[in-house]
Amino acid sequence: MRIVAALGGNALMRRGERPDARTQITNVKRAAKALAALAEEHELIITHGNGPQVGTLALQSANDERLSEPYPFDTLGAQTQGMIGYWILQAMQNALPGRHIASLISQTLVLAGDPAFNNPTKFVGEVYDQPTAQALAAERGWTVKPDGTHWRRVVPSPKPQRFIETRMARTLLQAGAIVICSGGGGIPVIRNAQGKLEGVEAVVDKDLTAAVLAEHLEADALLILTDVDGVRTDFGTPNEQRIDRATPASLRALNLPAGSMGPKVEAVCRFVELTGDMAAIGRLQDTTAIINGTAGTIITPGGNYGQPEDIRPPGRNR
Repeated sequence: MRIVAALGGNALMRRGERPDARTQITNVKRAAKALAALAEEHELIITHGNGPQVGTLALQSANDERLSEPYPFDTLGAQTQGMIGYWILQAMQNALPGRHIASLISQTLVLAGDPAFNNPTKFVGEVYDQPTAQALAAERGWTVKPDGTHWRRVVPSPKPQRFIETRMARTLLQAGAIVICSGGGGIPVIRNAQGKLEGVEAVVDKDLTAAVLAEHLEADALLILTDVDGVRTDFGTPNEQRIDRATPASLRALNLPAGSMGPKVEAVCRFVELTGDMAAIGRLQDTTAIINGTAGTIITPGGNYGQPEDIRPPGRNR
């Protein structure tokens, strides 16, 4: 199978941890062990989040008195791709000696007229209390919004349309390489009035980009790997229960919150609806079990992954 694995922020930084490089490298090494088991038997494309990291770099840039203006978010996204891509690259090389591993600095095309540019919603960076957040917003021209009991900076999050480096990624996969790309949702770019690529001040949702990436690379499976074991009904109540199998229609009917599981569900539903293949949401350490059908929430057109009457069996001929 050709698998796109989208690593959640917990693969780099767990809740409550400081954003130190040493801590994140240790977490990436754990992630590499889980992903190496997949790569032993399947073609693997790895993508990852960058919310805390891009927020940290943005804050550093804003506080650097040597700069006449902070670095834009497309540049910060490229910085995080290089940093995190290097960590994953090295960890995978150590976990799979002799395998070719490639980390691409990659761009995601968005539309210049996307309404998201007028309504920032993507949380980045540290959490603050309301007075501090509003003071920073006034001082630095930020937009801030409540995130649970805290406040955080928000930036535009336009919808991903295309993975620019598709052909390069395909070439690397055909050569037997594990490919790391589209980190942080990819560097957001538009086509300007002259038809040239141009970076924009935005952060693209990592999970939605993973779905576009998986579609364009003709993946057989999309795995959204996070710190929960799947999608749950009646979350936080005594009746809470994990959904083991689902169809896109049944998941969409749950109307999950936009700020938590919502984007992940939208991503897996999009991929399954457009391709007829399999997607899943589950824990990073359960990756092999998810592919085997014994863990996570698995989404297929018929909701019956692993059974003989599946509409589309895993793994298609190329």
